[in-house]
Amino acid sequence: MNIGIDDRLENHPQVVLVEGDYEIDDELSLFTVSHTDKCYSKANDALFAKGQKDDFLHEHNLIIKENQTALIMGCGHTGIVNIMEKAKSYHPQLCIGGYHLFNPLTKKTVSTALLNDIAQELKKYLQTQFYTCHCTGTEAFQFLSQQISNLFYLSCGETIES
Repeated sequence: MNIGIDDRLENHPQVVLVEGDYEIDDELSLFTVSHTDKCYSKANDALFAKGQKDDFLHEHNLIIKENQTALIMGCGHTGIVNIMEKAKSYHPQLCIGGYHLFNPLTKKTVSTALLNDIAQELKKYLQTQFYTCHCTGTEAFQFLSQQISNLFYLSCGETIES
């Protein structure tokens, strides 16, 4: 099953296909993360692309610079810690996205050891408000939010005002 762009849209004049980091304008930037060496979630091991384990190099994260700097990510398959390390040059005050710490196939949350490691790394970003959602999993969120005071859960339909 292809979950990528519809082939009919690929050559549309309003569609720009990009690879790697890309600056849209002064306020919007896309970046990718090419390494998963810190705090990698084994929940990702069940995800495949083109018949092999997905490397997630195609996933982009969005930086929005307006009144404050926001980082918007999807499921964070390359790892919230690795994504934040690449994003730290932007000094995001807000980070929204999933951490993919729950495997929907096995119905299991990642290890407590990994959650502890993630918590220790995210504590470095005192200036950032973290909002996690969907694929983080409620058990992982509960664990992390007990250790990280600037971590909140964002459900579909909710809004954030700053």
